[in-house]
Amino acid sequence: MKRVFNFSAGPSMLPLPVLEKAASELVSYGDTGMSVMEMSHRTAAYEAIIGDAQKLLREIMKIPDNYKILFLQGGASTQFAAVPLNLMNGSGKADYIVSGQFSGKAYDEAKKYGDVVIAATSKPDNFTYVPKTDRSSFRPDADYVHICYNNTIFGSKFPYIPDTGDIPLVADMSSCILSEPVDVSKFGMIYAGAQKNVAPAGVTIVIIREDLMGKARPETPTMLDYKIMADNDSMYNTPPCYSIYMAKLVFEWIIELGGLDVMKQMNEKKANLLYDYLDSQSYYTAPVQKESRSVMNVTFVTGDDALDKKFASEAKKVGLDTLAGHRSVGGMRASIYNAMPYEGVEALVAFMKDFAEKYPSVGKNPK
Repeated sequence: MKRVFNFSAGPSMLPLPVLEKAASELVSYGDTGMSVMEMSHRTAAYEAIIGDAQKLLREIMKIPDNYKILFLQGGASTQFAAVPLNLMNGSGKADYIVSGQFSGKAYDEAKKYGDVVIAATSKPDNFTYVPKTDRSSFRPDADYVHICYNNTIFGSKFPYIPDTGDIPLVADMSSCILSEPVDVSKFGMIYAGAQKNVAPAGVTIVIIREDLMGKARPETPTMLDYKIMADNDSMYNTPPCYSIYMAKLVFEWIIELGGLDVMKQMNEKKANLLYDYLDSQSYYTAPVQKESRSVMNVTFVTGDDALDKKFASEAKKVGLDTLAGHRSVGGMRASIYNAMPYEGVEALVAFMKDFAEKYPSVGKNPK
C-alpha cells in the first residue's frame, strides 16, 4: 500500500490507525449489519456513537460542565454568521482581531448584523505576526470579541489568550483544535471545522458556554440557533453522521496516545525540526515572526515564484504532497497536523536540503 506524506491544509491527513479501524467497520458496524453511512441517526447504535463522541471530546479537552458540545454542519464559515446572530444581542457591538484571511472573512460577515470594529490587525504587515492586545483594546460594552486562534494561510498562531475581561471571547480553532491543551474556561465559545485535525469535512464542532445560548436574534435561522441545536443533542435534523463517527475514532486515538499533553510534545518536536532548519540557512525564508509562528502550518518561500512552484511539483513526485502555499499568498506551506508523523517532516527537511543544492543559483534570501 502506497501512502504519501500529505501536507494539505485541509482536508488533511487522518491517523492511519483511525483509517484502518474505519475500514474494518465500513461494511458492518459492530453487529448492526450495516455501515454507519447507512444508519439512521435515530437508532440506538448511532445515538451511542454521537454520545460517545461528546463524552470523549469533553474528557480530552477538559470541557467544564457548563459548556455544551454541538456537532453542526456548514463548516466554520457558517459560524461567521451564526456567532453574531446568537451573541450580538446586547449592545449590538462586537470587536474582531483580524490576524489573517479567515478572521477577516468573519469580520466582514459580522458587519451585516451590527456595529463591528477591528480592535487590532496585522494586515498592513501582511499578517506576519499576531497583534498584541490588552483589555483597553476592546470596547467595554462589546457583546463579544472574536479571534482566529491559528491562521492556516499565513502560518501564525496566537501566542497568548487575549484578556477580554467579562466580554466573552470567541475563537475559531479550526486548524489547531486538539493540537495542545487549552483552557476552555477562558473562552465563551470555541468553534472548529473538523477537516484539519479531527475528521473528514462535514462536521463543525461548537463548544459554547450555556449562559450564552437562548438569546438568538429573532431573524436567526432555526439551523443556526445554538439553543435549538443543544436542546436536540445536535440532531434537530440529520447530522453529518459519518464525520461524527470518524471524529469519535480520532478522539479515541488521541486518548490512546496519552492525551493533549503528549500531542503537544509530538507537534512541537515536528515543528521545531522544520523551523530549526529554516532558521539555519538563507535559501528559504519563513516570513512569520518567531513569537507568532504556528506549530500546525509552516509557511516559507525561496523568493522566486517560479522556483516555489517547481518546489511543490518536484516534492509531489517523491511523495511529499500538497506543499504549495495558498493561492492568495503563494510560496510553500507545510501543514503538519496531529496525524503527520515525525518521519514526514524528516523527509521534507531532507528534500528541502536536496532542492537547495540542486538549484543553488536562484532563490537566495539573505537573512
